[in-house]
Amino acid sequence: MAQIGKAPCDDTLILHGTGSQEGACPDASKPWVLAAAIVGSSMAFIDGTVVNVALPAIQADLRATAFQAQWVVESYALLLAALLLVGGALGDHFGRRRIFAIGVGIFAIASVACGLSGNVQQLIAARAAQGIGGALLVPGSLALISAAFPEKERGKAIGTWSGFSGITAAAGPVLGGFLVDHFSWAWAFLINVPMALLVMWIVWRHVPESHGSSASGGLDFFGALLATAGLGGIVYAFIEAPTQHWNSPAVLAALAIGIVGSAAFIAAERKARTPMLPLALLRIGNFSGANLLTLLLYAALGGGLYFFPLNLIQVQGYSATAAGAALLPFILIMFALSRWAGQLVDRFGPRLPLVIGPAIAAVGFALFAVPGVGASYWSGFFPAVVVLGFGMTVTVAPLTTTVMNAVGPEQAGVASGVNNAVSRAAAVLAIAVFGAVMAWAFDGALTESLRGMGASAQVSSFLEGERNKLAGAALPPGVDAATAAALKRAVAESFVAGFRWVMLLSAGLAVLSALSAWLMIGSGPATERKGGD
Repeated sequence: MAQIGKAPCDDTLILHGTGSQEGACPDASKPWVLAAAIVGSSMAFIDGTVVNVALPAIQADLRATAFQAQWVVESYALLLAALLLVGGALGDHFGRRRIFAIGVGIFAIASVACGLSGNVQQLIAARAAQGIGGALLVPGSLALISAAFPEKERGKAIGTWSGFSGITAAAGPVLGGFLVDHFSWAWAFLINVPMALLVMWIVWRHVPESHGSSASGGLDFFGALLATAGLGGIVYAFIEAPTQHWNSPAVLAALAIGIVGSAAFIAAERKARTPMLPLALLRIGNFSGANLLTLLLYAALGGGLYFFPLNLIQVQGYSATAAGAALLPFILIMFALSRWAGQLVDRFGPRLPLVIGPAIAAVGFALFAVPGVGASYWSGFFPAVVVLGFGMTVTVAPLTTTVMNAVGPEQAGVASGVNNAVSRAAAVLAIAVFGAVMAWAFDGALTESLRGMGASAQVSSFLEGERNKLAGAALPPGVDAATAAALKRAVAESFVAGFRWVMLLSAGLAVLSALSAWLMIGSGPATERKGGD
């Protein structure tokens, strides 16, 4: 659940994704275009939420370590985040219908490969291919709406798309959990295939081609390559460091590639004719403040909630279906209060909601750190889910509005795309970093527990080899029932110790995001542009 529902500024990408078209979309085709966009984007939304629910089953079935399980999520999210802006530009350049269809096809084929994977390495590779497909599919689904609907009709189309996206966000994890519990984790991926076939048929029969205004511009492939290298190197270092250690040549090399790649990306964007990240935008106070807030808050959200289903399933003993339903209050609160939250900037200006919202979210993250092993959902986790959901609701709509209002209309599409990509990149980085924190805290707590219970050298040696599975660690064979129960409790409590560290770090990031809003976001009215105070 590294990405809960839509990323920020998704709706804005549609609103400002206008460009030149070969001709007006026929009225008869418009419902079909909207249907293709809804079903296509639903594939990506479902895939972004159900995989975490399926991870414990994947880890057990494929005998994967916890860090290999991280790669199952990260390989997809990494390429999606790094290539998202290029995917949108490809649609403008070569045709939105064509690139969207190619993205759906790649995503479907990769989904089949995921479902048929016989080992975790094959699954990771297939997930990376899904990320490439998603980078073409996600912006393509939004661009189809902007191309098909004139401005006076686009608001209603956006509302319909957003409504179905909310339903998808709510139903996806529950459906995924049901498939895992009653069939196999493979069906969490194979469910994409009939959806993809439906989308391809609609696109083939009913969706007209269109190009964007950037079709005559260049494509920043070099920037995308450097962004992938920068993100990928840092992510690899943090995921592999707990097992290979920080002094490993591979980890150090990856970290160096990540740092150099990130620096080279910034340098390349200064000179690119059509950069993925126009650096001039960062000189606008409200825009840079909104993106710093996005980086910090969505790192907290993506990194913290990655471990939540693992806690529920592997430690608390929930079914995958129940774990998938655990965040329903979060999604329903955002869905029910989104219209109210959208009015906050008009009433109070951008700064106040962007300080209060993340501050409330910080309380929610801190509440996640309270429950121990065997906690009840309603008394332990439900209050945290509700408070976090309310905090994010107060934040997301004002954040999108602030990004839109920070720049002129001609730059709003680019600004929204950058903010959207920042939220995804933040989750990618946070899952890797928080994974290293989790491993450190888990190892320390388990060592202390084994020492306290006087575990034998054989038992300690066996669990030493299982530490890289975290809460999925197997128990040593041949121990008596009482010892097995004590060891199971020690493993569970060690995971909770790490989970508490992760959630408190998330709370700290949320506080920093509120502070960044207080210091960098102007307090003027919503119509004020270019970050003026």
